[in-house]
Amino acid sequence: MWTKARKEMPNEDEPNTIDLMNSINLMEFSDEILLHILSYIPSTDLILNVRRTCRKLATLCLDKSLTHTVLLHRDYQASEDKVKQLVREIGKEIHQLNMAGCYWLSGTTIEHVTRCRNLVKVNLSGCHLTSIRLSKMLSALQHLRSLAIDVNPGFDASQLSSECKATLSRVLELKQTLYTPSYGVVPCCTSLEKLLLYFEILDRTREGAILSGQLMVGQSNVPHYQNLRVFYARLAPGYINQEVVRLYLAVLSDRTPENLHAFLISVPGSFAESGATKNLLDSMARNVSLDALQLPKSWLNGSSLLQNMKFNNPFYFSFSRCTLSGGHLIQRVINGGKDLKSLASLNLSGCIHCLSPDSLFRKAEDDIDSSILETLVMSCCNLKHLNLSAAHHHSSEDLGKHLCQLLAQLQHLRSLSLPVCSIADSAPKADKAPTQMVTNAVPRGFGKKVRIGVQTYPRTMSSESVTQKPSSVFWTLLENVPFLETLELIGSNFSSAMPRNEPAIRNSLPPCSRAQNVGDAEVAAIGQLAFLRNLTLAQLPSILTGSGLISIGLQCQQLQTLSLANLGMMGKVVYMSALSDMLKHCKQLKDLSEFGTLKTHRL
Repeated sequence: MWTKARKEMPNEDEPNTIDLMNSINLMEFSDEILLHILSYIPSTDLILNVRRTCRKLATLCLDKSLTHTVLLHRDYQASEDKVKQLVREIGKEIHQLNMAGCYWLSGTTIEHVTRCRNLVKVNLSGCHLTSIRLSKMLSALQHLRSLAIDVNPGFDASQLSSECKATLSRVLELKQTLYTPSYGVVPCCTSLEKLLLYFEILDRTREGAILSGQLMVGQSNVPHYQNLRVFYARLAPGYINQEVVRLYLAVLSDRTPENLHAFLISVPGSFAESGATKNLLDSMARNVSLDALQLPKSWLNGSSLLQNMKFNNPFYFSFSRCTLSGGHLIQRVINGGKDLKSLASLNLSGCIHCLSPDSLFRKAEDDIDSSILETLVMSCCNLKHLNLSAAHHHSSEDLGKHLCQLLAQLQHLRSLSLPVCSIADSAPKADKAPTQMVTNAVPRGFGKKVRIGVQTYPRTMSSESVTQKPSSVFWTLLENVPFLETLELIGSNFSSAMPRNEPAIRNSLPPCSRAQNVGDAEVAAIGQLAFLRNLTLAQLPSILTGSGLISIGLQCQQLQTLSLANLGMMGKVVYMSALSDMLKHCKQLKDLSEFGTLKTHRL
């Protein structure tokens, strides 16, 4: 009604909005502003449509800042004809091309990449490529330095031409996803400095035959690693992936590259050491100084590797699910409080004893030693990414500072993952119910279903009432890390029913007792994070109405990804009304996942 009245009776003292809009001419903006606007338009639409609107845009659309890099990844409007025409018109201007996941494009269309003769970087992951077609394409790309491809069943390196191998010999960075046991093009890349391997091999073929990594043993060509600086391998579940990666590592163990700075292996479940891997690790300890390290937990547990390994200005450590005690963390990783200002990322997920002193009788639920965390925070003061999830990190009520108070000193944090119980102010008391911000909670009797669109929180709730400042340690933490972009609050006993790169866990454990002290008020505190882009909330049993979600929707305007699982009591989805109201304000949201209701939405 108000809007209608405004239209019928405009205020003479205010400029007419419609006239003001009509008076704005887009072409009067500076070239810098127009180029920034045009950078958000998909390349196919930019070159094939926008460029034809006027002379000025025809010139701007061909600016090097817009044609240097072309992204076709997830551009589902890029048909085969459009891609062919795009390459014909600006192929010589393209230096970086990303066609990852363009599964709808045929091999003949992909082959048009040969027109982009000045390509320096190309990503063809997920594209339909045969060995012969790949050979033809790479033969024409003499300036190529970075390549990403898939190696599918039927790949035959003997079909690569000498011109193709010459191009590969100059490639410095290779990302290779393996769907069959093979070295792929790695043996041809004799100048490699960065190798990223993704092992996605199934244990059986479509016909049911069991695959074996021994198929690679007879291959005459083996990888060359003499110039390698970064080695990264991520394995999907399955014994065949472990068998194949061992063959890659066996070559690496014969002669460890002197310039190796990053060695990262991500393996689901257990991955037993072999003679070759032990030789490799011993050689690395003697001959190289690393900046980044991630190893399977079975390689680290009970070994003295960390004590012997040398690090030079490290920026990334991952010890996920290792039996790393607080004493080992201080002595072997940060060397008794050594200055590690260079460290930007630390993953201690699943390290249940990493913040506790060495003790054979300690339980996982016992209180942490705040002095260990304090030493860590002081030594690694420039951390940007920290993961402490999948563990019970309980702060003592009487001794030392609270975990949140210590983490508040890490003001450079951009991503943070914590167990829900770690942000609770104190241990739960039998005579005290969990503190909640909203008093008129939804009745829980008989499992009554919540009607979508019917509010279950106070109707007079506003952004001010949702975000009124409580005196909680969690609020203080978020107040001191205002630039946080990714936040995960995950119950210490929570496990996904369908993990991607972790072994499936069938047994579901109840939430930690301290998590009962974390509810709608703590969720509302997240609304302070104006730059938040990714949020995960899982296994928060004391969510009564989900009213804190509204605060997030109102204030976290940059939010792009939201994942929710097991909020409130199991079997009672009581937050749906608040979620519906929250989503009205999330203008930038792209992905919404509700694991508790087995729903995933792409927005």
